[in-house]
Amino acid sequence: MGAVAGAALTAGAGGLAIAIGSVVGAVAVGVAEAVARRRQQPGQIPPLWSRIVMSGVVAAPVGWLLGVLTGWGPIVIGLLAGLVSGAMGLRPQKVVLGPVVGVAFGWTLGALWPEVNSAIVAAVVVVGFRCVSALVFRDPQVSLLAERVRPEELPFVVPLAARTKYVGTGYVRDLAEVIGGDYTPAAADMGIVASLDHLAGPEFDPAAVDPLVREFYEHTTRFTLDIVPEWRLWVRPGYLLYRYLVARPLGQANVPMNQRETQRGVVSRIDTVTRPGEPVVRGWIRSYADTDEPIYVGIYTTYRRDDRGYVSVGFPLPQASFTATLAPRARPGGGLILSSRSELDQPGHYLTFIDPDSGELTAAEVAGFAEQLDVYTDNGQLRAEHAFWVFGLPFLVLHYRIDRKHPTP
Repeated sequence: MGAVAGAALTAGAGGLAIAIGSVVGAVAVGVAEAVARRRQQPGQIPPLWSRIVMSGVVAAPVGWLLGVLTGWGPIVIGLLAGLVSGAMGLRPQKVVLGPVVGVAFGWTLGALWPEVNSAIVAAVVVVGFRCVSALVFRDPQVSLLAERVRPEELPFVVPLAARTKYVGTGYVRDLAEVIGGDYTPAAADMGIVASLDHLAGPEFDPAAVDPLVREFYEHTTRFTLDIVPEWRLWVRPGYLLYRYLVARPLGQANVPMNQRETQRGVVSRIDTVTRPGEPVVRGWIRSYADTDEPIYVGIYTTYRRDDRGYVSVGFPLPQASFTATLAPRARPGGGLILSSRSELDQPGHYLTFIDPDSGELTAAEVAGFAEQLDVYTDNGQLRAEHAFWVFGLPFLVLHYRIDRKHPTP
């Protein structure tokens, strides 16, 4: 990679210059990689300076090729490099910053060096953006948490993965075949938690919860859910792209785009797997009534740590799991709030790779994502608001109207 980048950066300067550039690039990148790997500790990703260098190495040949094929000048090349760099940063603020930095660096290079190589423009813009971004955004949004550890060392992670590329509404049935146990589809009178008493702690007294809220959690299948999604306008284009490229092919996290979609009908059921001496596996599956296309497939668990109870919801992915661990707290009027926005060390969101042979976990904390579920009663009507944030910006609220299927048992 260093040799290719060196050749791209010296393109147009003659054969000897290109040969020297290739050798210098190969040596420089080789030394940088050796130093970075030597300083890298177990459970860490390569240092930031090393990642910045490598991003510039990748950008150089891409910029050269783009210049050869299009003949565009440094401002346009800089703009495109900034757009791509900002988009890869994912954070909306970085998406905006990327093209600004790209145009600024491209214009400056073009003014100082009219015949500047497009590879140089692309590499300078990408490296410059990464450096500016590191100075402006100091809080890491994704960080490696653990590498190849036993599941019991990460109690806040639900270590259940999908064995195929498609999760789908049959996930719990397939899971039962893998882990063994009795599979029950659409279990009758089942809740997403066994008892709210498991969540007792300093900020939450289960005895103060409204009986209807408690019944919803402990007997979820007694209720139907009507969903009204409220998306922020800025996130809609990105979500539509994610939905068609990721969510639908994956069969997971396929949230309705508008109320018209929810009017197709939403089916909610809990599939279970029971094994002697083991907690019941509870898979809450929500899908569209007309096609059985999955909306969410979540495995709900509870655990206790330091005299507090937590809810962990695992969303299976191929050979991985995305877990939301939420802390409970009381809501005035007998409601219950489950939130990942907490000063405690357990709540948060965790993306985990699960080794298919050893079962060991490699987990990253996704600090840039947050959610809060607020379930309460309003004049006897059970309601819920499920709010989501990304990089500190609110982007979605799911409004739920929850009704009982049958009279109170």
